[in-house]
Amino acid sequence: MDPRYPTGRFTYDPDVTSEKRAAWMAAIGSLPTEIREALAAIPADRIDTPYRDGGWTGRQVVHHVADSHINAYLRFRLALTEHGPVVKPYEEGAWAELPDARSEPPSVSVAILEGLHRRLHVLLASLGPEDFARTARHPEHGAITVDWLLQMYA
Repeated sequence: MDPRYPTGRFTYDPDVTSEKRAAWMAAIGSLPTEIREALAAIPADRIDTPYRDGGWTGRQVVHHVADSHINAYLRFRLALTEHGPVVKPYEEGAWAELPDARSEPPSVSVAILEGLHRRLHVLLASLGPEDFARTARHPEHGAITVDWLLQMYA
C-alpha cells in the first residue's frame, strides 16, 4: 500500500446502481462521526505528528478533508446548476501549510464537515438518475459526472 494514499487510490466504478449510490451517500453521511472517533483515539500530544515520513500531521489531514469537501460541495452544486462548468483544482499542499491548517483545533474542521455533510447528504438524496449523469469539466480529470464526484468523495 502506498502510504500517501491510506484509503487507496480512487477508481471510478462505471457499473452504478441505486444500491451503490445509497452506500456512497451513507459513507459521505458518516464521515464526520468517523473523523471525530478517529481524533478521540489520537493522544493530544500526537496530533501534530506526521502520519508518515514527509506527510501531513493529523491536524493538517483533518483540515485538508474539510478543505477538500468544501470544494466537493461546490463542485456538486456547479454540476447540478450549470451546463458543463469547469471546476477549479486547488493547491492542496499549499492549503495544508496555511496558518489555520497548522494551528486550529481539528474540531473546527469537524464542525464544518458536520454541517457540510448534512447539506450534501440532503442534496444527494433528492437527486434523480438524470442528475447523477450531469457533467462538469475538471482540468486534471477531464469530463466528470455527479456520479464520479459522489464516488470520489465517498
